[in-house]
Amino acid sequence: MVRLVLLLIIVGLVIFGPQLWTRRVFAKHATPRPDYPGTGGELARHLLNRFDMQHVKVEPTEKGDHYDPVIKVVRLTPNIFDGKSLTAITVAAHEVGHAIQDHLGYQPLAERTKLVRLAQGAEKVGAVLMMGIPIAAALARTPAASVLVMVAGMATMAISTLVHLFTLPVEWDASFRRALPVLRQGNYLSPEEERGARDILTAAALTYVAASLASLLNLWRWIAFLRR
Repeated sequence: MVRLVLLLIIVGLVIFGPQLWTRRVFAKHATPRPDYPGTGGELARHLLNRFDMQHVKVEPTEKGDHYDPVIKVVRLTPNIFDGKSLTAITVAAHEVGHAIQDHLGYQPLAERTKLVRLAQGAEKVGAVLMMGIPIAAALARTPAASVLVMVAGMATMAISTLVHLFTLPVEWDASFRRALPVLRQGNYLSPEEERGARDILTAAALTYVAASLASLLNLWRWIAFLRR
């Protein structure tokens, strides 16, 4: 019992700890800076123009900061789009980093985009399959039918796990090989602010580590269940 409790605590820290720390780091550097010449949205537009990507749009969204490589648009949440803070500037630069990846033909981004599309469809199919396990077992009157349906559902979960594994290196590249060098070379940040920006980018990357671990843990649980 004690071991189980300790395991649950460790798993909770691994999965939810990075998310809590990310929120703390983002909040720490979210103080408005009147001395900044522009908002996160304005910086994104400036950087895109600087790298000859006038065709890429910048627009606000309520669905999380991201770059859409299909429509070619950088979408930023209101706090980032309209914000004049280190968090806003850093996150905006990170999303532009994805646009730079796309512009330069960074293959891992293209592969992740394909996997995301596949995963979105697979998750819907997987949910239907998992809900169909009792029905399959009742109709076929054999455990084999439900096992087959469960295996099919697990296959769709495996695709989601692959997406998470592909996401981390893509995000790390956008942060530390694209965004941070651009901010440094353009003298957009002081040395102290650069350290803060590095903390923000590291914290954001850790959320993807947590998501990858959670996805792998979920897949492992189903594999363990099938082996019983």
